[in-house]
Amino acid sequence: MNTRTKPSGVVMNSLIRLAIALVLITQLAGCAALVIGGVAATGFAVHDRRSVGTVVDDNVLEVRVRAALYRHDKFNNDEVRVKINAYNGWVLLAGEAVDEDRVALAGRATSEVPGVTRLFNELAPMQRSGPGRSTSDRWLSTRVNGSLTGIRDLPGFDPTRVKVVSARGIIYLMGELSPEEAEAVIDRARTVRGVERVVTLLQLPDETSG
Repeated sequence: MNTRTKPSGVVMNSLIRLAIALVLITQLAGCAALVIGGVAATGFAVHDRRSVGTVVDDNVLEVRVRAALYRHDKFNNDEVRVKINAYNGWVLLAGEAVDEDRVALAGRATSEVPGVTRLFNELAPMQRSGPGRSTSDRWLSTRVNGSLTGIRDLPGFDPTRVKVVSARGIIYLMGELSPEEAEAVIDRARTVRGVERVVTLLQLPDETSG
C-alpha cells in the first residue's frame, strides 16, 4: 500500500516559485552573455521596475489564478478563453466566458486567491472568439509593442516596462510608469491600426524604491 502523501499547498507554491525563478535566472544569464559578447545595445535586457522577487510572485500568481479557475468544470473546456495577467498583485482577466454566470464565477474564484490585491474582470459574457480573432489579437499586441519603441522624447523610458494585452481589439496596458510615460504610451497605443479601445491599468513607480 502506498503511504506517500501529496505535497502540501505550501510546498507546491514553493516548487512553482523555484521553477519560475530558474527560468528568470536563465534569462538573466542570457542577458549577461550578451553584455560580455559586446551586443548589449541590441540584445534583450531586463529593465522591469519590479524587483525580481515581485516578478516571480506575479508569475506564480498567474499560475495560481489559472488553477483556481480551471478547477471549475465551467472553465475546464474549449468554450472559454481567459487571459490572465498579473502585475504587482493586480490581476487582469480578459477574454470570453460565455455568460454572466461564468464571468461572475471567474471574479469570485480569482478574488479568493491569496496575493490578489486588485482584480480587473474584463471577461465578456459571449462565446469564445475563433482562431482568426485570436491571431489578430496577437498581431495587435505585437504592433502596439512595436509602436512604443517610437517614444524617444522621454529620457529613461523603456517600452519593455509596459505589458500589453489584447482581446477582441481592446488593448490593456499594465506596468509602472510615470504620468508622462503613461500619457505617451496611451496616446501611442490609440494610434495603432486595429485598436478598438485602450484600457489603462498602469501604476505609478514606487517612489520609496529610489
